[in-house]
Amino acid sequence: MKYDRSCDHFDPKAFGKVAVLFGGNSAEREVSLTSGERIYASLTRQGVKCQLIDTCENAVEQLQAYGPDYAFIALHGRGGEDGTMQGLLETMGIPYSGSGVMASALAMDKYRCKLLWQSIGLPTPEFALVMGADNLGHAESLLPAFVKPSMEGSSVGVARVDRREDLEAACQRAGEHKGPVLVESFIDGPEFTVGILNDQALPVIRIEAEGEFYDYEAKYLSDNTRYSIPCGLTSIKEQELQAVALTAFETLGCSGWGRVDFMQDQQGRFWLLEVNTIPGMTDHSLMPMAAADAGLSFDELVIEILKAANVR
Repeated sequence: MKYDRSCDHFDPKAFGKVAVLFGGNSAEREVSLTSGERIYASLTRQGVKCQLIDTCENAVEQLQAYGPDYAFIALHGRGGEDGTMQGLLETMGIPYSGSGVMASALAMDKYRCKLLWQSIGLPTPEFALVMGADNLGHAESLLPAFVKPSMEGSSVGVARVDRREDLEAACQRAGEHKGPVLVESFIDGPEFTVGILNDQALPVIRIEAEGEFYDYEAKYLSDNTRYSIPCGLTSIKEQELQAVALTAFETLGCSGWGRVDFMQDQQGRFWLLEVNTIPGMTDHSLMPMAAADAGLSFDELVIEILKAANVR
């Protein structure tokens, strides 16, 4: 399935000055640094006037000094993907890439995201929110399960737990990342992901990690993780998965670009895991892979994302 570009004309001067926001202070800082550098290099190659801004300190002052016409957000995790930076940019009157304040906040909050999906009948694994060690009752009934920080991405702080005696310690470790902990029933099967670009679903990717699950190392460091495009599903199944991904994305109010992750169980049913509103753009990242299969180079993908920054 090829990406349908409504207009192939591209004038680099039309964007004026672009601030590429990267780095930040989240647990995903290193990934963000790589994503931002690749996006900056792409824009520079294409003649777009741009500047890298590391938001780890003095973000407002840096933005005021540069005076960008647009912001390309390449931040991952807290402070960049959770609505915080989006709110700042709106206050400053700077158009930006990706989803708005509310959608970004909802997608980052796995618990409330799943509550919303559940309310309209979208399939997501059974879950429980853990606020402390005295609140493990329902979570114990979900084992085996994944324990994860409710407000982090990139599988930061995620652990698989099979035994009740290991649950409390896993919740404590996940809780070190601040905020509540989500315990999510384990789905035994392959993982799939669907990229979304300007209201279009990109080709589905099947992910096969070498370890227990698709963790931080498998996502960004390992060369042994296998990515399959075509994904191995029938064309009808792939279209069904893309349709669910678009619905899940739009239900949160997301826009521009993002990625929706799924697990498939042994009966062939698909279960929604989460939405990433600012996916990684590293050389190991899934969004550029899906875009390439849809006929978009990395440079073209960057421009398509930026084009949608003024549509809000």
